[in-house]
Amino acid sequence: MDNIREQVRRFILDNFLPGEDAANLTDSTELKESGILDSMSTLKLVTFLEELYKVEFEADDLDAGNLATIASIATLVTSKQR
Repeated sequence: MDNIREQVRRFILDNFLPGEDAANLTDSTELKESGILDSMSTLKLVTFLEELYKVEFEADDLDAGNLATIASIATLVTSKQR
């Protein structure tokens, strides 16, 4: 799960926070509340996750709680891999 968290963190930093110090994006940073993820960036992130991890998310998987933080995203991906 550490690998998933790091790949998600790198994707968010590269695509939505270019130039941001990686130390400022923790596993518990609120992604939507802090304005990092909006509807378009969420769609881009979900597409990245589905392609990279060969998983398919259902609509109810994508509620705000599952995509709230890097840690919750990693937990969601791990659960879909089983």
